[in-house]
Amino acid sequence: MNLKHLYLVIIAFALQITPAQTTASKQVSKFTIAAPQLDTLKTIWVYLPSDYQNSEKEFSVIYMHDAQNLFDTETAYAGEWEVDEYMDTLVENKSIIVGIEHGNNKRIEELTPYTNEIYDGGNGNAYLTFIKNTLKPHIDATYRTKTDAEHTTIFGSSLGGLISFYAVIKYPETFGKAGVFSPAFWINPEIYDLVKTTEIRESTKFYFLAGTDEGETMIPKLEEMLELLTSKGLKQNQIESHIIEGGQHNEKFWAEHFGKAYNWLIK
Repeated sequence: MNLKHLYLVIIAFALQITPAQTTASKQVSKFTIAAPQLDTLKTIWVYLPSDYQNSEKEFSVIYMHDAQNLFDTETAYAGEWEVDEYMDTLVENKSIIVGIEHGNNKRIEELTPYTNEIYDGGNGNAYLTFIKNTLKPHIDATYRTKTDAEHTTIFGSSLGGLISFYAVIKYPETFGKAGVFSPAFWINPEIYDLVKTTEIRESTKFYFLAGTDEGETMIPKLEEMLELLTSKGLKQNQIESHIIEGGQHNEKFWAEHFGKAYNWLIK
């Protein structure tokens, strides 16, 4: 091996071991809380509006899943949503964003309300009980929040979109709005029967997003749900839905559309 080759090998190795730099805003902090419903500890990320410390007003709250992918490239699996970057640009209509780290190999288990015969899962109710009975009371006691369902949104993508939608249907007294990106309705088809047999409040709001390049079932399953919601009498101001040509199942796609969804949900 000549010196030039050795130098290139050393440079390549150095690039591989150089740790990623954090991209999280200074408005983002983390804490750990016991989740007895899941028999584990959960790491929680909190984004506070830039004017939080210099005001006495109360803020709406958005609970989001997969916190590792929301704020920081260093912890993201395949890019981040850039939620904090977007929120930092806002002058008004700010909210507190609470990100819940997923359970790694327990992610499917936590984010699915029903068991799937192939992928198992089905512990979504325990996960949501943790949010509404443990995490939300802690957030409301620690920060100045608007605690009612109208000002409490739950938001996620893929399995996170599924569990967010389910949360609003199942626990409307806690979650009044849902951001539902690329929902994995296919893994729990029982969700359709739940909607058929549940009375949905007139104040409930859903923001749906899906891309045409997310697999052959994504758009048909979303359209089936939209038709079902419409048949139950939900009004136009309760549903916002966008199907994006060429949209793919990844953080880049969700990051590009977070801002529009956020502004619609909080207005």
